[in-house]
Amino acid sequence: MRQDNAATHAETRRHFDVTVERLERRFDMLAEGVTSVDEKLDRRAADLEERMERGFAETQAMIKFSHADLDRRVRSLEEAQRTVEQVLAEVQARLERLETSTH
Repeated sequence: MRQDNAATHAETRRHFDVTVERLERRFDMLAEGVTSVDEKLDRRAADLEERMERGFAETQAMIKFSHADLDRRVRSLEEAQRTVEQVLAEVQARLERLETSTH
């Protein structure tokens, strides 16, 4: 019976060792997979960050350009308004002179 027990124990031990080896290989493969996914995720995140930064820079450049264009247009309109006001003031002054000279 002791021999039978010892044989069963040895067989169980070998089976356990084989199972543990198989599990260790699976854990190693799983660790490699996790590492691979982690590296892929890091690359993807870096790519997204770069694209976002580039997009933000492009948007800021467009806003600056638009602001400069709007500023130029507003200044042009303000200058035109001053010219119209000057012409209007001259016309009003002439009209007043005409009115005073006819009365």
